[in-house]
Amino acid sequence: MSNPEVIDAHHHVWTADYPWLASKPEFEPIRRDYGVDDLRANLKEAGVDRTVLVEAGWGHPSETVEFLHLAGAVDEIAGVVGHIDLLDPHLTTTLSRYAGHPRARFLVGLRDQIQDRPDPDFLTGPEVVTALKAVAKAVPTFDLIVRVDQLPAAAKAAAAVPELTFVLDHLGKPQVREGDAGLKAWREAVAPLAKQPNATAKLSGLVTEADWQRWTPADLRPFVQAALELFGPDRLMFGSDWPVCELAATYTRVKEALTEVLGRTDPDVFGGTAARTYQLGEL
Repeated sequence: MSNPEVIDAHHHVWTADYPWLASKPEFEPIRRDYGVDDLRANLKEAGVDRTVLVEAGWGHPSETVEFLHLAGAVDEIAGVVGHIDLLDPHLTTTLSRYAGHPRARFLVGLRDQIQDRPDPDFLTGPEVVTALKAVAKAVPTFDLIVRVDQLPAAAKAAAAVPELTFVLDHLGKPQVREGDAGLKAWREAVAPLAKQPNATAKLSGLVTEADWQRWTPADLRPFVQAALELFGPDRLMFGSDWPVCELAATYTRVKEALTEVLGRTDPDVFGGTAARTYQLGEL
């Protein structure tokens, strides 16, 4: 009997000229080109079969177009979560551009950098809900990259657009470094979203919300356990958040830490949920 397929539901590739890499001095260690060769080396070492490539903050449809070409050329990349601006007056045109791409079959979701929007209630705006309904007609999922204070609005958006699957990136960025206080604030904020049947979440990005130099799997455990209680393993998926994770840990270390916290390589968390949610099909 073959081993279950392992899928990384969240990683990036980028070049050193992405503006956000120069926005803070602490990003300097990852301010370089990360390409397919780097990705493949990490996948081989960590024992990962396929991946979902997520927009990396360039903020323009051209990145998504490039990533769709890349997915068609790289067997390991099973799908792409592309960029969308929910307030873009030309959103319909952008969606049509994506749909007309010769490798549009690889577009499994879209994402707006909502974490950078100051309004905690951004996702409840009527124009945003209308945009999300348009997204639902184009792709199966919408990735939520949000702060903890934006989680209540995310729950309302999920309720307003039940035809769209909402994927919570990085568990909503809980403040792991704050310990019990961070856990309490996050759990209260994320619980309403977890109650929505069209919401799933990624066990990703946690090491960079912890102390980069001193984190241990024990620091992550309360957050992972709470996520299991709230979402269940069939609505959770492993994501490396590579190369961002390199600020705090190697790709392999991230996977090992999650395996240690879970006590095993759960077949849903490490593959099944991602395959179902992003409709990735068979290997």
